[in-house]
Amino acid sequence: MDPYRSSSSSASSPAAALAMGRRHYYLPARPARPISFEDSPDWADDDVDSIHLATASASASLPTTAYPSPSPTPSSSSAACRGGERKVAGATLVWKELSVSLTRSRSGSGSADRRVVKSSTGYALPGTLTVIMGPARSGKSTLLRAIAGRLRPAERMYGQVLLNATNTRLPYGSYLPGLFSSKTSIVEDAIAAMSLADYADNLIGGHCFINSLPAGERRRLSIARELVMRPHVLFIDEPLYHLDSVSALLLMVTLKKLASTGCTVIFTMYQSSTEVFGLFDRICLLSNGNTLFFGETLSCLQHFSNAGFPCPIMQSPSDHFLRAINTDFDRIIAMCKNLQDDQGDFSSVSMDTAVAIRTLEATYKSSADSVAVESLVAKLMEKEGPHLKSKGRASNTTRIGVLTWRSLVIMSRNRKYFWSRFALYMLLALSVGTIFNNAGHSLSSVMVRVSAIFVYVSFVILLSVSGVPAHIDEIKIYSHEEANQHSSTMVFLLGHFLSSIPFLFLVTISSSLVFYFLIGLRNEFNLFMYFVVTMFMCLLANEALMMIVAYIWLDTYKCTLTLICLYVIMMLVGGYFRIRGGLPCTVWKYPLSYVSFHVYAVEGLLENEYVGTSFAVGAIRTIPGVQAVGGSYDISSSANAKWVNLLVLFVMAVGYRVVLYVLLRLNVRKHMRLLGSWCCWSWTPQSDYYSSN
Repeated sequence: MDPYRSSSSSASSPAAALAMGRRHYYLPARPARPISFEDSPDWADDDVDSIHLATASASASLPTTAYPSPSPTPSSSSAACRGGERKVAGATLVWKELSVSLTRSRSGSGSADRRVVKSSTGYALPGTLTVIMGPARSGKSTLLRAIAGRLRPAERMYGQVLLNATNTRLPYGSYLPGLFSSKTSIVEDAIAAMSLADYADNLIGGHCFINSLPAGERRRLSIARELVMRPHVLFIDEPLYHLDSVSALLLMVTLKKLASTGCTVIFTMYQSSTEVFGLFDRICLLSNGNTLFFGETLSCLQHFSNAGFPCPIMQSPSDHFLRAINTDFDRIIAMCKNLQDDQGDFSSVSMDTAVAIRTLEATYKSSADSVAVESLVAKLMEKEGPHLKSKGRASNTTRIGVLTWRSLVIMSRNRKYFWSRFALYMLLALSVGTIFNNAGHSLSSVMVRVSAIFVYVSFVILLSVSGVPAHIDEIKIYSHEEANQHSSTMVFLLGHFLSSIPFLFLVTISSSLVFYFLIGLRNEFNLFMYFVVTMFMCLLANEALMMIVAYIWLDTYKCTLTLICLYVIMMLVGGYFRIRGGLPCTVWKYPLSYVSFHVYAVEGLLENEYVGTSFAVGAIRTIPGVQAVGGSYDISSSANAKWVNLLVLFVMAVGYRVVLYVLLRLNVRKHMRLLGSWCCWSWTPQSDYYSSN
């Protein structure tokens, strides 16, 4: 007999466990016995002492009412009140026969549907932690997105998802009470709920030589940001991703603390320690989209024992579950089947996972746990609970003001956005200015100044790629907030635009002061201000182009490579290496030279400098400045030509932002993923947080 498997009868007998030799198993002896942990930490903090683990029954039982009180157990409720915690009205979520299919196109054969989640039924009650667990590619995140109403365009849902027995969409939305009134107390409540009081005065991302928050605290901070909205339901995808055991346990304790206030918490997880597993109230176990179990955590241990797969006493329950249902272990068995250890063969990996999955699924479908879940789901669907309404959102003016101020603070602290660019621009201005210094004011100096202006404009635009990481971070934050309906496309664009103006103008005027007077351009205030405004408008247009590229790729390397290629092409058609009129009409002149920043910026600056001037040729003859420049660059002799170039740059700055607005509004990245054939790079969040008010 396989030492890892046992029959249902032998698994339920303590005597049978002794007969198995050195192996010991978790054997639930009575329905209401809680899991005990020998290495459980001795909590000394008062806030953590308010967390009481409710006794997990071995089988699902019906509550006395269809909608149980969102308050936790009396002991935990009183402890929570002593800690000053604020109660919230949770919500009951029920999903019945929920299936999700993924449509994928096949070249030459149309499209094919693949079932990612298959007929899943379950529920989540107020004041509880419900975990969706399973191996990789088992459908955990897809099921969570389906329950939260956040499926991707290629995914289609079948079945029912009810909120308090009503078939309505979850009311996502933001709530900012007032600019100065009760916002501070709400933020302090969220900080306390996530046990972040020790880090309340720390900078999140760090600053210069100050370290940023550790990964565990940043994860809890992301959840605290959602708690500011006072959610009834909180959805979290992989909250323990890339966290060490201590940070993972602390995060789960804080989530348990949050659930004790009445909030309904649903999250996915790949694996957990024994201590973390003991904090779960209910578990939904998936494998290849099939529900192998749904119910109380102790009932899951009993379910595996009844199916013939008891959990060894020295093994974590979650490790045992995933060992039994993860088909990747079959490859390990194939590699190890001819090897031996001190005890003979690799008996601990000798289980056939395909057989285990079929056995567990069949056992669950015919078990009392499945019947109890179906009965409770039916009862929860009978009586409608209170309708949850969105708490609304602040006015657009308030949100734009808040986002503008936040972006200003982030940009001032983020050396990748402002300080690095400021240093690079000043270094460029000093370098170009000193190289082209003392050019004189004779006819021969015209070519020198044309070269200096072209080099300065080209490299100012090229060095702006140093701000790509900051733009990517901004778009990722926007994607998260827009998905939770905390922000909107127009609010984001206006907030980002208004916050970027002071920084761009500061780097423009500081570097222009150095460059303008080092190379000896005309010493007139109005001409200098035109120079500054032209460079500022050029950077505004370039900033919008960078945002478009950052949104398309969301990857620093790809964005940098794309922008450098675009800038090089713009430089080639900028009219310096070959006069614009002499460019080949196809592609190079039309349309590339007409969408290049360099053309309009350099033309405007040269017209600003040389229109209306003249140079002496010999003793009595003079030529106009436009004619002197004509051999090097093609400019107009009209006094208004420079304003036309400035207007074109302004139109570019606005036009690129309109393009960005359309891309964000239509969510082009989602549709790009549907194509698949050419867009093979896509960004997937490591951990997403959804909250429903």
